[in-house]
Amino acid sequence: MSKSTSTPPRETKTAILRKLLSRKAGADLDALQSATGWQPHSVRAAMSGLRKAGYTIDRADPAKTSSGAVYRITSGPESAT
Repeated sequence: MSKSTSTPPRETKTAILRKLLSRKAGADLDALQSATGWQPHSVRAAMSGLRKAGYTIDRADPAKTSSGAVYRITSGPESAT
C-alpha cells in the first residue's frame, strides 16, 4: 500500500492579489505585478474578475500618491466574509 502524502494547498495568485488589495494601505500596480509575476494588463483583468465576483475596489488618484494609482478592496461579496 502506498502512503497518501498530502501537500499543503498552494496559495493562488488571485489569493495573493486579494490579500495585497485588502491591506489598509492597498497596493499599486507595480507591487501587484511583482507579487504575481503578471503583466499590467493581467493584473487589471484579475481585478476586473474580483469586481465581477462582488468585491468593491477603489482606486486612489495618482496625484495624491508619490507613485502610481493605489488600489484597495473596500468591501467584499456577502459570501466571502
